[in-house]
Amino acid sequence: MIVYASRTGNVKYIANNIPVKSIEIVEGMTVSEPYFILTYTDNLGDVPTIVSEFLATNYQHCKGVIASGNSNFGHQYFCNSADKISRKYGIPIIKKIELRGFQKDYDEIKLQYYNLIE
Repeated sequence: MIVYASRTGNVKYIANNIPVKSIEIVEGMTVSEPYFILTYTDNLGDVPTIVSEFLATNYQHCKGVIASGNSNFGHQYFCNSADKISRKYGIPIIKKIELRGFQKDYDEIKLQYYNLIE
């Protein structure tokens, strides 16, 4: 499963183009099965609050992090949310995606998903 948070629609678009079950984070949600977290990058490289709050109680089943970002803000901030999540929880970074990404990005995520979760 892919658990995601989307603000502008880019992350939701990505989630909808990866052929695995996906659900959007809602406040107070809990997940008790293996999943990838898919998030956008807030401000200049921050983890969105909704994702931080979700992971605080659900990180145990997270097998990888995928982030969407915009390289126009600079390399040091690009998908930095993935770096922060990975460091804090010891979760591997699966993919960093420019905005909505491309089919090759979705294919790589699908392959990693089946290698790590299924």
